[in-house]
Amino acid sequence: MHSWSIISNHTSIKQLIYSLLFNALSEATQTQKIQNIKLKKNHLYKDRDNSKILYISGLAQQLSKSHNCTAMDIADSIGYALSATSGDVFSVKIVPPGWIYLELTPVYLASWLQHWVMECIGQVELMGIEEITPNVKNHNPTNIFAAQYAHARCCSLILLGHHEGLIKLTEPLPDTNLEFWRLVPQQPIPWLNHDNQLCFHHSTEKDLLAQLVQVADNLGCSDISDAVNWQKVALKLSQAVENFWSKCRIWGDVKIYSPELAQARLGLVIITQRMLRFLLVEKLGVTAPWEL
Repeated sequence: MHSWSIISNHTSIKQLIYSLLFNALSEATQTQKIQNIKLKKNHLYKDRDNSKILYISGLAQQLSKSHNCTAMDIADSIGYALSATSGDVFSVKIVPPGWIYLELTPVYLASWLQHWVMECIGQVELMGIEEITPNVKNHNPTNIFAAQYAHARCCSLILLGHHEGLIKLTEPLPDTNLEFWRLVPQQPIPWLNHDNQLCFHHSTEKDLLAQLVQVADNLGCSDISDAVNWQKVALKLSQAVENFWSKCRIWGDVKIYSPELAQARLGLVIITQRMLRFLLVEKLGVTAPWEL
């Protein structure tokens, strides 16, 4: 699947879309010297509606100022190229006066989530390390504890999921070194339902997913990472996961009657744990306890 071929080098969805937009623009303007066009990366932002993962680009409007062409014509050309090459990644919609709406497909999001669960263990340790300069003096102890508590709670849920048989970690389990926890590859998380839609329906599930996407974007996009308040990022993620587990059950009736949903919810917890650990240890320079 095309999604798998491009996802390994783009743990940040925003970074991926930058690349696909540039390729589509190159294809749509083959008769022009694309290398001479200076693209501003502020043309792309993630929509705040967490019911879907939607990115909006103003690239066409940016280019229309320097080209003898309307923004709608440019957007239509880019949209056509994107649909032809990346239709499994997102659906494309052109909105006047030239906005390019890119909504991630459920199948691609499932691939992205599974990649984080199974294959990003080593990669996440490398994301943004060159920019790390933890400033412990500016830490708010309450915010740091909230993120550490959320991390420890995630660890507890992951271990419980393993012991309850919902997920299977490779054994023997390390006592404290969580970066060596591994899911058994033969048991992928069932992210999609029978209609090939994400199985998440509750608003807190979608809010947590949106936060995970945003954190990955913050980590993966070098153009914005220098300006990111990592303490605030960690706090927002910890608040999102707390809201999630207060509203979305994993055990009891959900485990018995909807085990696939319970597994998918545990998958979100696994990704959250990994992102929180990276934020705490690498970006904030504090410990990421696995129990409190």
